[in-house]
Amino acid sequence: MDEIDVRRRKARRTLAAIALLCAAPVVASYIAYYVLHPAQRTNYGELETKPVPEIVGATAEGASWRLSSLHGRWVLLVLDSDGCDRACERALYATRQARTIQGREQERIERVLLQPTGAAPPGAPVRTDHPGLTVAQADPRQWTSLLEGKPQSILLVDPLGNLVLRYPAAPDIRGLARDLERLLKASRVG
Repeated sequence: MDEIDVRRRKARRTLAAIALLCAAPVVASYIAYYVLHPAQRTNYGELETKPVPEIVGATAEGASWRLSSLHGRWVLLVLDSDGCDRACERALYATRQARTIQGREQERIERVLLQPTGAAPPGAPVRTDHPGLTVAQADPRQWTSLLEGKPQSILLVDPLGNLVLRYPAAPDIRGLARDLERLLKASRVG
C-alpha cells in the first residue's frame, strides 16, 4: 500500500465519523419521539380547549352576574347540580386550598360556585369557610355544553374566557395546585 491509499482510508474514516456524529441527534430524536413514551403527562386535570359560553345570572345576594365580568382572571368554576351537598363542599375545599397554596399569586384566581336558578344557596357555614367565594345562579341550559355528561366537576377557565382544564368533583389538591402554579408562572395574562 502506498501512502495515498493510507490517506484516503484515513480521510474516509474521518468523513464517516463526522457523518455519524451529525446524524446521531436526528436518530436520537426519532427514537425518543416514536419509541420512548413518557410515563406521565405533566398536567393533573383533563385538558380541554374550547370557549366558555356566556353565562348570565344573579349572585346569592340578588345582584346581576356575568361570567364574562371575570375575564382577565383565572376562574375555578365549581358546577353544582342542585344545592351544595358534601361533594360540592369537598370541591369548594379543594379549590380554596389550591388557591391558597399559590401564595401571592392567589389574587389572580377567582372561585365561583355556579348553581341552577332556584337551587338552595349554600348554608352559612359554607359561606364563612369560603371567604371570597362568588355564588351565582343561572339557567343550567347556559352551561350544559360544559358538563359533557359529568354532573359535578371543577373547571379552570383562563383569563381569555376559554375552558382549559377539567377536574373531578373530588380532586387531588396537590395536583390541582401544581397545575395552577404552572399556568400562573407561564401566563402573563390574568
